[in-house]
Amino acid sequence: MQDRTDEELWDERYRSRTALWSGAANRHLVAEVAELAPGTALDVGSGEGADAIWLARRGWTVTAVDISSVALERAAGHAAAEPAAIRERIIWRHQDMTDWDPGDDGFDLVTAQYLHLPAGPRDELYRRLASAVAPGGTLLVVGHHPSDLQTTMPRPPRPELFFTGGDLVALLEPGSWRVITAAAVPHEATDPEGRAVTVHDTVLCARRR
Repeated sequence: MQDRTDEELWDERYRSRTALWSGAANRHLVAEVAELAPGTALDVGSGEGADAIWLARRGWTVTAVDISSVALERAAGHAAAEPAAIRERIIWRHQDMTDWDPGDDGFDLVTAQYLHLPAGPRDELYRRLASAVAPGGTLLVVGHHPSDLQTTMPRPPRPELFFTGGDLVALLEPGSWRVITAAAVPHEATDPEGRAVTVHDTVLCARRR
């Protein structure tokens, strides 16, 4: 469709607004991770840094990865307002996640929020992210549920970008994981015409044995 790279497209999107996201940590991250003991975390698609900063405030050491240098600069700016003990817990890494291998068994938490790719690249990426979880660690993946395409919320008209909890569970090595949550979680939203809409987030939270 265009000759520009994904990085250029995301940089342009971030430049188009002073804040693309709310600045609050993702509700599912808070719900699934708040009670975990802090350790090392990998935040994939870290955007403007709200999730990474929330984790660092709670004592996690975070590697925050994003394809957009504009987003990372903005995130680092937000982190600069935090006490040194918090901002020094975050490493900001500029990386295209689709061609990056984070290694095996390296993180107590791997989290990816609303990272939508076609099924082939997505499955390959999420298998690599699962491999990056240390024994006893947690994998948390959140995305828009396919049923959102039947609502009036603006979603790309590409069904292959969306996934269910079952799609994600099928990528995990059998017998190696305990699934904590694999659900379509509803919440209320407002569409561009101001109408109330119920949409659903796919949430997978799994603990590596």
